[in-house]
Amino acid sequence: MPQPPRRRFAPDFDPAFGDRALAGALHDIVIGRWQGVRDLLRDTGDNWALRTHRVRLLSHAAAGRAAVEAWSAAEPHSADAAVLRAATEVVRVFHRAIEAGRRTGLDRARLDAAVLACLAAADAHPSDPMPWVSLLTTARLYGTGVSRRELRRWFDELRRRDADNIEGHTQLLRYWSARWHGTHGAMYDFARDVAGAAPPGSPLPVLVQIARVEEYRHLTEDATGRVPVKDFGRHWHHELAVAEVRRTWERWILARPPGPAAPEEVGELNHLAHAACYAGMPEEARQLFALLGGRAARVPWQYTGDAAEEFTRWHAQVRATS
Repeated sequence: MPQPPRRRFAPDFDPAFGDRALAGALHDIVIGRWQGVRDLLRDTGDNWALRTHRVRLLSHAAAGRAAVEAWSAAEPHSADAAVLRAATEVVRVFHRAIEAGRRTGLDRARLDAAVLACLAAADAHPSDPMPWVSLLTTARLYGTGVSRRELRRWFDELRRRDADNIEGHTQLLRYWSARWHGTHGAMYDFARDVAGAAPPGSPLPVLVQIARVEEYRHLTEDATGRVPVKDFGRHWHHELAVAEVRRTWERWILARPPGPAAPEEVGELNHLAHAACYAGMPEEARQLFALLGGRAARVPWQYTGDAAEEFTRWHAQVRATS
């Protein structure tokens, strides 16, 4: 009897990264319901890594809709609603900044209002790290940045609540990048300092690979042809780049609990898989693809080509079996 044709591999760009409970709440936002979002955040409890991941994705879904305002109106004393509303307002400010960047600049009053919403959320939910993640995100939009003292305070408040919070660290890394208020050197110094101090099993060492993507993105977008640019091929697989991928592999992946990737790990695992592929480390890349089980994030693959084509090509090239 002939065997059925083997199904062709296709990456899964699930917006919930395989989190079924989150997928249901995202659907509720689309249809204008907020009760499922309330229940999801209540049930998430103080799993800060998962909660930060969920609030971040919910805020992006809520930014173009009125569900979070409806929740706040129905339950004005809900701390969870305050946290999500602040995060949503930060997303909206970023959207406005992208539009205004082509024309008149950002409305400073709207930006200040987003900061006040974050501070109010922090007061409403004192143990939650997410309002401080939102503040670190907003800091990038101030034309000259924020004072070092204020930035340090926000970062210290984040770490006091969740020392390994990868999203908050990533936002501060981007603040110190050349794209925003720092330099490539400042960004790498921050990433390497954090990675070196991270405990075994923490995802924080992947900040070094995220920094490499940020540098690549900035340099390629600045390459106008009028000035010489670096050899971008070597960017990914020179000796230091390879050594740092291996170091992240050893400190994070080899020390994490066994088993498939949790939804909140998927974004960072895609960064490490991308780095391992371009660093010429097929065995590590193969195992990372196995952890992901086909779950793909568009960043960072979209910076080196079409995201789906990149993920599929490398998945085949390293002979991954997911």
